[in-house]
Amino acid sequence: MSGGDTAGRLVRPFALTRGRTRPSRADFTLITTVTAVDPPPAWAPRPQPEHQRILRRCAEPVAVAELAALLDLPMSVVVIMLCDLLEAGRITAHPPHPAATAADLDLLQKVRDGLGRL
Repeated sequence: MSGGDTAGRLVRPFALTRGRTRPSRADFTLITTVTAVDPPPAWAPRPQPEHQRILRRCAEPVAVAELAALLDLPMSVVVIMLCDLLEAGRITAHPPHPAATAADLDLLQKVRDGLGRL
């Protein structure tokens, strides 16, 4: 692992997820944006050190894929830990916005056709 907050420490990915290999939720994609909740809910348990690393990186909105790269961890491990944090009320997750709806595509087609007639 790299990064100033983990220098000299090696933790196996399965240890970070307590042996879990599948996330508890299926709503995280590569481009889902996650943000730490500040302040955390009063009922939220104190996060483990690796969860704290994620929370520090999520102080500002960040995409799941970018977070995995920043943490130098496999995507699957990051998603499992994000599920833990989401269920504990420590982060919010925002799915990507659709690129275009059918109405948007119709409008773009009409604009293209109009420009073609010029």
